[in-house]
Amino acid sequence: MQKSAVKGIEEHMKQQHFHGQAKAIKDPLGRVRYSLLPLFGAGLLYCLMLVLSLAAVASDEDTEKTIVALGDSLTAGYMLEPGAGFPEQLEIWMRDQGQNVRLINAGVSGDTTQGGLSRLDWALSDAPNSKPDLVIVELGGNDMLRGIDPARTRQNLATIIETLQARDIDVLLAGLISPTNMGREFEDEFNSIYPDLAKQYNIPLYPFFLEGVADDPDLMRVNDIHPNEKGIKVLVQNIGPHVIKALEQNSPPS
Repeated sequence: MQKSAVKGIEEHMKQQHFHGQAKAIKDPLGRVRYSLLPLFGAGLLYCLMLVLSLAAVASDEDTEKTIVALGDSLTAGYMLEPGAGFPEQLEIWMRDQGQNVRLINAGVSGDTTQGGLSRLDWALSDAPNSKPDLVIVELGGNDMLRGIDPARTRQNLATIIETLQARDIDVLLAGLISPTNMGREFEDEFNSIYPDLAKQYNIPLYPFFLEGVADDPDLMRVNDIHPNEKGIKVLVQNIGPHVIKALEQNSPPS
């Protein structure tokens, strides 16, 4: 019975790659006894390895993610107090949702898509190894206001996306909408840019960056096209879930 039990344990440990750990010894009367201490030691080692492996997975899951917000004055926080801008408020909101993230404000007031493209390397430089986990691209508003040919805006945004994807950096594209006073042809051409690019490059799209804000005077600066602090909070609450989704979809499986 004793030998049968030991044989069963040995067979089990063999399946776990610990074959041969049970040791036969003789007592002072010459009787054979089997020491299971090596088995327990091997089992303890196995459990320790499992714990360390799980700890490594948990540590990887807790690693801080970096998001770069590449944009114009809507991102930069035009006329807002320090810390009240979109990236800073998005970081606070996401951390409240349990997300371990750091937002980098790469917004420059007055910037066009051409400007964003020309400073792309600089915008990424604050991220670890210049490779953030996600880039939110919010550009094109100043192109629209200056009447820049939408074809140029499209090409600049396409180049930004291609450059990021070539570096294996994920993108969330934030769209904008042309006002009707720009003319129907311009309006149609401009408004098609963002959904077309999102489809072409298979990236997530937040269709209108100022959704739920632009049409509410209480959320915009007086006689201005920029959100006030209340507007930023609404903007963050609206786009926030889309940012989390983009971050989680692009995370490697655990």
